[in-house]
Amino acid sequence: MSLTLDAPAAITLADQALQAIQARIVSGELAPGTKLSEGELASEHGISRGPLREAIRRLEARRLVEVVPNAGATVVCLTHEQLLAVYETREALEGMACRLAAQRIEASEVAALHALLDQHEQALGGAAEARYLQEEGDFDFHYRIARASRNEILASMLCDDLYHLVRMYRRRTPGDHGRGRQALAEHRHIVDALGAGDAELAELLMRRHVAAARYLLNDN
Repeated sequence: MSLTLDAPAAITLADQALQAIQARIVSGELAPGTKLSEGELASEHGISRGPLREAIRRLEARRLVEVVPNAGATVVCLTHEQLLAVYETREALEGMACRLAAQRIEASEVAALHALLDQHEQALGGAAEARYLQEEGDFDFHYRIARASRNEILASMLCDDLYHLVRMYRRRTPGDHGRGRQALAEHRHIVDALGAGDAELAELLMRRHVAAARYLLNDN
């Protein structure tokens, strides 16, 4: 009996619109509070309103868009208190993910994380005040840690539910006072703890790392 592998899922028009609009929101091209015009977006992305509405529905599920009946959709605009709540949640969840990753990560993944951080250091260059803005997905340190936890529910919460919202506001945080290089150093310490299999230390370091970003919010 032969086995047939499932074909990769086709990329739909709604998928394409989701990725394109999401990128515009995260980059700041569509700023918080911007009203989304279905007609304009459908025209700009060359799709009909059906796939566009599906994309907006999924953006709402990712907390990037707010939809109000009879008023339409707008890019989410968090209050300072709401943003702090997001970072408090991140601190707890990413700490847990790091603890689990220390128990489950493979040596090859640790080596890949070291290589990733080397790339990040090169991208920072020589400027003392360089911003540490990572590309999404596998190029993002936090994304890799969440996946390495081997906990699908936790990874989904961090890589789907909160991920893009955090990226969106990370790019809007004003002057980080040279925080970029300190954050990179903290990443390296976390990877060392992962490589040593020290779950308690890995969790502690990750929680401190995320808390530092939260404290920066309070300073601005």
